[in-house]
Amino acid sequence: MGDGLEGRLSQDCFGYPLSIFFIVVNEFCERFSYYGMRALLILYFTRFIGWDDNLSTAIYHTFVALCYLTPILGALIADSWLGKFKTIVSLSIVYTIGQAVTAVSSIHDLTDFDHDGTPDNLSVHIALSMTGLALIALGTGGIKPCVSAFGGDQFEEGQEKQRNRFFSIFYLAINAGSLLSTIITPMLRVQLCGIHSKQACYPLAFGVPAALMAVSLIVFVIGSGMYKKFQPQGNIMGKVVKCIGFAIKNRFRHRSKAFPKREHWLDWAREKYNERLISQIKMVTRVMFLYIPLPMFWALFDQQVLKAGLLELQPDQMQTVNAILIIIMVPIMDAVVYPLIAKCGFNFTSLKKMTVGMFLASMAFVVAAIVQVEIDVSCPPIPQCPFLRVGWGVQEASFSGTAGRPRTNEFMTFDVDKLTSINISSPGSPITPVTYNFEQGHRHTLLVWDPIYYRVVKDGLNQKPEKGENGIRFVNSFDESFNITVGENAFVNVTSHNASEYQFFSLGVKNFTLSSTQQIPQNCTKNFQSSNLEFGSAFTYVIRREDTGCPKMYEFEDISPNTINMALQIPQYFLLTCGEVVFSVTGLEFSYSQAPSNMKSVLQAGWLLTVAVGNIIVLIVAGAGQFSEQWAEYILFAALLLVVCIIFAIMARFYTYVNPAEIEARFDNEDEKKNLENMNKYATVAPISQTQM
Repeated sequence: MGDGLEGRLSQDCFGYPLSIFFIVVNEFCERFSYYGMRALLILYFTRFIGWDDNLSTAIYHTFVALCYLTPILGALIADSWLGKFKTIVSLSIVYTIGQAVTAVSSIHDLTDFDHDGTPDNLSVHIALSMTGLALIALGTGGIKPCVSAFGGDQFEEGQEKQRNRFFSIFYLAINAGSLLSTIITPMLRVQLCGIHSKQACYPLAFGVPAALMAVSLIVFVIGSGMYKKFQPQGNIMGKVVKCIGFAIKNRFRHRSKAFPKREHWLDWAREKYNERLISQIKMVTRVMFLYIPLPMFWALFDQQVLKAGLLELQPDQMQTVNAILIIIMVPIMDAVVYPLIAKCGFNFTSLKKMTVGMFLASMAFVVAAIVQVEIDVSCPPIPQCPFLRVGWGVQEASFSGTAGRPRTNEFMTFDVDKLTSINISSPGSPITPVTYNFEQGHRHTLLVWDPIYYRVVKDGLNQKPEKGENGIRFVNSFDESFNITVGENAFVNVTSHNASEYQFFSLGVKNFTLSSTQQIPQNCTKNFQSSNLEFGSAFTYVIRREDTGCPKMYEFEDISPNTINMALQIPQYFLLTCGEVVFSVTGLEFSYSQAPSNMKSVLQAGWLLTVAVGNIIVLIVAGAGQFSEQWAEYILFAALLLVVCIIFAIMARFYTYVNPAEIEARFDNEDEKKNLENMNKYATVAPISQTQM
């Protein structure tokens, strides 16, 4: 064969090549390194470097996009130049250096010359971190298609079952590394470290992933003597591009009906290129054509944030939940579900599995829509008309001629166009009209201190807080400003007879500490507690000075918490994870099994490219606009995915599975026969004896 194979020490363990265990451990350590580092990036950008949320998010997504685009480069290097083994080792060294540089960039003492705990030259840290991330993107993306393909190379003909299970174990290692890293590295970050001043320990949190990447590289190199290594065949991608270009050009030249049609459009390259190369390109193009609908699966799956019941899971939380479910479901699918389907006599091919995976993901969005409808019914959306709250000391208020005293813990809904007047009155006092230009679609609070002294505050919170958090604000009825500390957050300079902006907190009881410019008597408490905050609520706390001179806190509920049972989330996450396991693990195995020996990494990179395109689709759709109803968005996602599922199923119906090894073996036999014929043709005539002479 043209694809040379280096010798190896053949060792098996439980029917599997011993070499794959080094590859699986390598992948676990590498994924721990990558996801552990990635889990810290946003916090590092915002809290250490000091970028705002928008810039931090933009840099973060650019980095992730690069990690999914560089696999093409890694695949080209592996299949055309260095081979998979040398590519993995070389780019892993680059990867390890990148992780180390990123860890060094987070050492605040590096430029903290005045020892105040703050870096004096952020440009150095930014330059180092960007260099480190660029190296990491090149390294992780470059080895990504090579490691899985290299693992598949270790199996012999007839070991298809073991190879399929290897891809399941490989995917399990990815998610196990992801799960542990996203739990451990945030715990390391909150430790305090430093030479001159103690700060959040980013160097340790980034340093552990860097160390794991070094371990990954060492483990991979240790198994070197056991690997089956195929040598690259030169610039294969250059040949592929030229062959395809020649076929198209040749077909265009012979577009006249006078020339007979050929079975496949690539057959028009026969005049210049051999049958082996044409056949290999046919294998790749058939699979790549099948991949066209797949980015839509990743576009929808990567939404990841599924609002359900009590809270909204964000990507970092979803990553943890998703990884746990995958670790549970991969063995169940592999050891229970697939064998059971086989015993029933159903031919559950790779493409059928992928179709079922799409369908399950589609059903996950249907379930999410049903749960969202339940949420909307149990917790009606907050009206977008102005709301008014009347505060202390009000005897009577009339709204557009309707008299009545609203309760102090209740918002009232009005239509701006119909709300002609608001008047405040109290026995023995003149009527005071409220003059304010209310904005349609915004909540407002009317604070009334006495019949002639009021203030209208625009709330700035027109919907439930995001991420399942709880909004808290304070109203100051003191004659001077005060500050309030809530955990790590501070409400600074809440002015007299005014309200602060909302800040957002997780669930649980919160402790407040009050500090005022005016002396508070020693016997008075300055510490207060909130009620037990749940999910998606908002509260206003009014601080009053009692007759004794002591402050007292009054709590008012602005937005009620969610009440849907959290158990309703389980079915959608279960379906989504099952869909991913059936779809993604099978896709890895299918991409390998249908690729010719000299383009295994290229086709793996093509599979990863569908993920990158899916992410781009998400960015485009996200910028196109938002739905007014969340459940409608989920139904649209489900419908789109179902349409893609049907299209993919139809395309898969016409796909013919091939065995690249058999096809290449046939060409090898033909080449051997041709070589023998040539040898016979040019065989030398027997030498003439002296007698004949």
